[in-house]
Amino acid sequence: MSKTATTARHPIEEIPRDRFPKHIAVIMDGNGRWAQRQGLPRIEGHRRGVHSVRATVEECARLKIDQLTLYCLSSENWKRPQHELDFLMHLLEQYMIEERATIMKQNVRVKIIGRRDGIPDQVQREMDKTIELSTANTGTTLCLAINYGGRAEMVDAVQCIAEGVQQGRLKAEDITEATIAEHLYTRGMPDPDLMIRTAGEMRISNFLLWQVSYSELWVTDLCWPEFREETLRDAIENFASRDRRFGGLTKPGSSGVDACSSGD
Repeated sequence: MSKTATTARHPIEEIPRDRFPKHIAVIMDGNGRWAQRQGLPRIEGHRRGVHSVRATVEECARLKIDQLTLYCLSSENWKRPQHELDFLMHLLEQYMIEERATIMKQNVRVKIIGRRDGIPDQVQREMDKTIELSTANTGTTLCLAINYGGRAEMVDAVQCIAEGVQQGRLKAEDITEATIAEHLYTRGMPDPDLMIRTAGEMRISNFLLWQVSYSELWVTDLCWPEFREETLRDAIENFASRDRRFGGLTKPGSSGVDACSSGD
């Protein structure tokens, strides 16, 4: 894991397409801290964070990134004050309504992962309308993780697999990694190539625990309301400079770490 790179990099337009991440996942952290530093209420940080969501989605669409997954609301966030949760639900509903025209113009396809428990019915209706409206779009997939937890996802997957074994549709000895992947919320989606976290925190926070096994991690000290297109480009440029080995050896002539290293 590294902080924002300080070495000189080529402009993003010069990066070969095969060096781009196909799937970017983002832990959008620091809304509340940003607001407090400005002397504003925490909810204002969430409001400003929507601007960063809009800028990031638009840039991913422009760069033709296959998928962008945003960690919007974790299953642990329900512990927050009720007025903050109510405001987050309002922002989510507002986003689903107000961004539809832009989503369609940019050919973005919306998907949502996570449990629906606790999400107000009217918010769910707007979520479903946007998903349905954009289902035929062929550009960037925007996946929103709402009331999402990586451990909960695994529990749901295991329960579903166990039910299949109990009903005779599956044999225990036939369960593979592919079987598990097919029962996760993200079935049919590629694993993230790049995971970005804002606000300088060095942890995954129960996000896509199965899927990020070989994701490249990139952390910036900027809080989410400060995240803009240029920050995303910095992350992509840094990703393109890395040597991804997936547990194997460094390719001859690459600039990666020593092939004798025991790391991944």
